[in-house]
Amino acid sequence: MTQGLQIKALSYAYGAKQALDSLSLSVEPGQFCALLGPNGAGKSTLFALLTRLFTSAQGSIQIAGCDLAQTPRKALAQIGVVFQQPTLDLDLSVRRNLLYFAGLQGLAGREARLRCDAALDRLGMAERAEEKARNLNGGHRRRAEIARALLHRPSVLLLDEPTVGLDAAARAAITAHVHDLAQGGLCVLWATHLTDEVAPTDQLAILHQGRLIATGEAASLCQGLPLAEAFLQRTEAATGAPA
Repeated sequence: MTQGLQIKALSYAYGAKQALDSLSLSVEPGQFCALLGPNGAGKSTLFALLTRLFTSAQGSIQIAGCDLAQTPRKALAQIGVVFQQPTLDLDLSVRRNLLYFAGLQGLAGREARLRCDAALDRLGMAERAEEKARNLNGGHRRRAEIARALLHRPSVLLLDEPTVGLDAAARAAITAHVHDLAQGGLCVLWATHLTDEVAPTDQLAILHQGRLIATGEAASLCQGLPLAEAFLQRTEAATGAPA
């Protein structure tokens, strides 16, 4: 059984507009894959398909060996998701936010409390557990959302532009935390339009006009250029190609 995330020939259109065009991507356990693309490239459409908010008859998605179309419940149980828009209940404490989500996952009692404590500790949030979410800064709110996404011990973690609106220090801290999670064996797909969130050893997938125009290790794709320059060169070269 193939683990991690496997996407094959996935396409999706909004009427006449082709949002994704035969996209294929493989992310293994322990890999941090940065899905890099400008706004409108198709990143959020891909995440909607991965979380079954949208469905497509074209292509296939396997999550930890489970086919998303054939066994959606088993596949979705293997993913943790952090969406671009914040989703914490600001009037609840951090711990209560996590416990509420744990209940939705069928976790309760001592097991739920232990998992909440472990997830918060993993993200450096243990000391903030009793604070109301509205009193946290943006970076700590994001950490709380990532901790919540890990409660049910998913195999694959999906993050859609998770650092939007954060300052540089908070972005760097969140990126470092998620890299640590990947090094611990988690399969991570991180969507971003910011080149400074990508490490040279990361797997990099460049998405432009709904198509993957380059995949591989970031340093290899850059060929000695700064990533921002290499990214601009590749997207400019692909602009105007059929999408």
